[in-house]
Amino acid sequence: MNSKFKKIALTIIPISIGIGLIWNLLSRLTPEDKTEIINSFKSANYWWVGLSLLIGALSHLSRAYRWQFLLEPLGYKPKFANSTMTVLVAYIVNLAIPRAGEIARASAISKYENIPLEKAFGTIVAERIADVIMLLIIITLAFILQADFVESYLFKDKDTNKLIPILILVALGVIGLVLIKLIQRAKKGFLLKVKVFINGLVEGAISIFKMKKKWPFIFHTLFIWVMYVLMFYAVTFAIPETTYLPFEAVIVGFVAGALSMAVTNGGLGVYPVFVASALILYNIEDNPSRAFGWIMWTAQTIMIIVFGGLSFLFLPIYNRRKS
Repeated sequence: MNSKFKKIALTIIPISIGIGLIWNLLSRLTPEDKTEIINSFKSANYWWVGLSLLIGALSHLSRAYRWQFLLEPLGYKPKFANSTMTVLVAYIVNLAIPRAGEIARASAISKYENIPLEKAFGTIVAERIADVIMLLIIITLAFILQADFVESYLFKDKDTNKLIPILILVALGVIGLVLIKLIQRAKKGFLLKVKVFINGLVEGAISIFKMKKKWPFIFHTLFIWVMYVLMFYAVTFAIPETTYLPFEAVIVGFVAGALSMAVTNGGLGVYPVFVASALILYNIEDNPSRAFGWIMWTAQTIMIIVFGGLSFLFLPIYNRRKS
């Protein structure tokens, strides 16, 4: 009973948070704000949105193809159509139930390609490790690109003691070293979970370089994430106010959107807020920033719902004909 209640809670709570955030955002908008956002939607150049969706589709196809490199060493070579459709099924399931998409994907490929469920799921976990590493690299890149921006923002007062930034960096370094030591010695609790997670990332990264087809796998991993960034970048040209965003602003906005996905299902209610908050830092007005976030999120979500739904329908039909 407790397990069932937990599953229901994990499904309902993120959706409720997302709906609550949407209601809160809309309730705080003035009639003028709503009019401006609607006008941004009406005046947006949807050719760029279409290009963004095409780029996103390429990333999904690449993800399905990359999966082959993990399954082949286990003795399995699923049909590319099945790999693609099960990946899309995973996306739409994740919109409804957080983290359930990976299980749905493993179950579907197991059913239609006779791959043991635990082996299929293991390869998906390996994929996720590679993706987490890529996200961490992009987050680090965002911090590096914005080092001067952060410094000017934190220390914009010219009379600020120049020792303060140095002292803060030293303090952060000491805190970091202490945390590393505590994590290394952890034997229980939250820090142990962090230790296991970090060890998993390290082991996963090492295992990638031991793969027979490691370079194609690495290429597709890089390609997938470059496509994700380009998918975001393309939409900046859809709205006049975001057309001339600098590259570093695009990276920061992308990272904000990516992190929002962990808060609610598919970033429901959170994605536009996170992205808008990032763009506002670059002197983009509130309403165009919000409109950009909503256009980006809506386009991605519609694509996932359409292609994920079609995959649900065509998977059994395709495999019945194949049989």
